[in-house]
Amino acid sequence: MLPVIAERLHRMASNKEGWLSGLFHLILEGQKENQIELGIAFPIEKELEGYRESIDLREGGKCICYGFFEDMRHAEIYDEKLEARFREIYEDFAPDIVHCFGTEYGHTLAAVRSWDRPQRMLIGIQGLCEIYAKAYPSDLPEKVWKSVTLRDILRRDDLKQQQEKFFMRGRRETEAVQKAGNITGRTAWDRFYTEKWNPDARYYRMNETLRPEFYEGEWKASGCKPHTIFISQGDYPIKGLHYMLSALPGIRERYPDVKVYVAGDNITRAGTWKERLKLSAYGKYLRALIKENALEEQVEFLGRLNAARMKEAYLQANLFVCCSSIENSPNSLGEAMVLGMPCVSADVGGIPSLFTDGADGILYRGHDSGDGFGGRDCAGPSFAGEDPLPVISASLRDAVLEIFGDGRKAAEYGRNARRHGLKTHDGKQNYLRLLEIYGEIGVK
Repeated sequence: MLPVIAERLHRMASNKEGWLSGLFHLILEGQKENQIELGIAFPIEKELEGYRESIDLREGGKCICYGFFEDMRHAEIYDEKLEARFREIYEDFAPDIVHCFGTEYGHTLAAVRSWDRPQRMLIGIQGLCEIYAKAYPSDLPEKVWKSVTLRDILRRDDLKQQQEKFFMRGRRETEAVQKAGNITGRTAWDRFYTEKWNPDARYYRMNETLRPEFYEGEWKASGCKPHTIFISQGDYPIKGLHYMLSALPGIRERYPDVKVYVAGDNITRAGTWKERLKLSAYGKYLRALIKENALEEQVEFLGRLNAARMKEAYLQANLFVCCSSIENSPNSLGEAMVLGMPCVSADVGGIPSLFTDGADGILYRGHDSGDGFGGRDCAGPSFAGEDPLPVISASLRDAVLEIFGDGRKAAEYGRNARRHGLKTHDGKQNYLRLLEIYGEIGVK
């Protein structure tokens, strides 16, 4: 649910997918010129199932909103009732084009199955669950991968089960891609897989527009805290916080004042008995890494941040790190680039399509998922019998030390990243590109 709609319904707005708000407002503000009649459907609470409302924005433009109920906490479960709901929406709105943003949830497959015009169906790729599932173990030690906490047992949600849920979502994702006639993506990585799954679909390259807050202001060395690192998320293995925690002792040897700030929930918290009961196997492992290496003073979890507070966290840090084991085109990296921050990222997935090693910052050797993608956008050669975790952590450590050790070079990286990011995430150009794609699909 977009924030502007959540506000009308007195619901809490999501901080995720903030770029959708930017695109939404550009479409509505340009309705007189683009002549797009917009309907937008989104998950909503059970009691509001069937929600429909026509809204007019204060700044101009209008759209029709539709709600559908989906159990977002159990994304691995497919609800066939969604298909009937989408048929209702299609009958009411009579769309010329259906555009699904993302493939990660069952509602995309339901939307595709309910629409018998694949040539007018457009799916935008965000991540790819099928490939994320293969990378899910993220080089965790075997004993951690097999460990289970009480929370994991009660929720039936240990690490292996989490991986299987991604595989389940991936199977539906693959079917959705196979049934769609048109795909948008932005990296060589997502193009490789979508063309593999559906060679008959037409692939359109289209970049994403970031949240508007990030186009204002710019990172400056004089305004940040020296030797501080910002990470946008770390609550499940794919986000790779364990690589950073493993690298941190080596960084601390050179820079004793180093500090890592992590946005999002603190899954390592265990101060009360309730918190200890809620501790997951991954959270327990992160907690052990912090304790064993005496990193309590080096790591701080910031909690959930809205766009304004997130931007502040970026600007106050000395360095942004994306330590994920797999990503397609992380908006967090894009936000850091647009702000002109020095950046370090794992060389995985689609990241090299958006971030140039040695110009925008440093790509370090990341997880090798062995996913079959043979282009530049992969993690590189196999580790050939080496234990990947210490190798990757050492590569990350060296990249951070290089940035910290050369402030002039770090600032140059930031300037280059900003120029590149502003081009990639140019809201106006991305909006015009979307209109081009809609135009091409609409004449089929």
